[in-house]
Amino acid sequence: MRSTREPPVSMTESAAKRITFLMSKDAAKRALRVEVKSGGCSGFQYTFNMDDKIAKDDEVIEQHGARLAIDPMSLLYLAGSQIDFEEKMIGSQFTIGNPNATSSCSCGASFAV
Repeated sequence: MRSTREPPVSMTESAAKRITFLMSKDAAKRALRVEVKSGGCSGFQYTFNMDDKIAKDDEVIEQHGARLAIDPMSLLYLAGSQIDFEEKMIGSQFTIGNPNATSSCSCGASFAV
């Protein structure tokens, strides 16, 4: 039976399209892992890695044909967030709209709570 609850983290169609593209490059990669680690200029930073391992306690979110994996500790900081993928002339990157962040650095790679 499929759960009808809202996912704790969502992704835009642009992010999903990029994740499925990256997954198609390497069939062993099962999800985009999103983590929150200490560091960066604001206290915490986001990391994004294609991962071939899904831990038993990971939150796995599937939307628009793409899959995210988030560990329980990171999920505490990411709950309610939306992951996007932006393509600009100066570069392309995943971004996170995080309602839990009280401030972030100008590049958007780190945040404070």
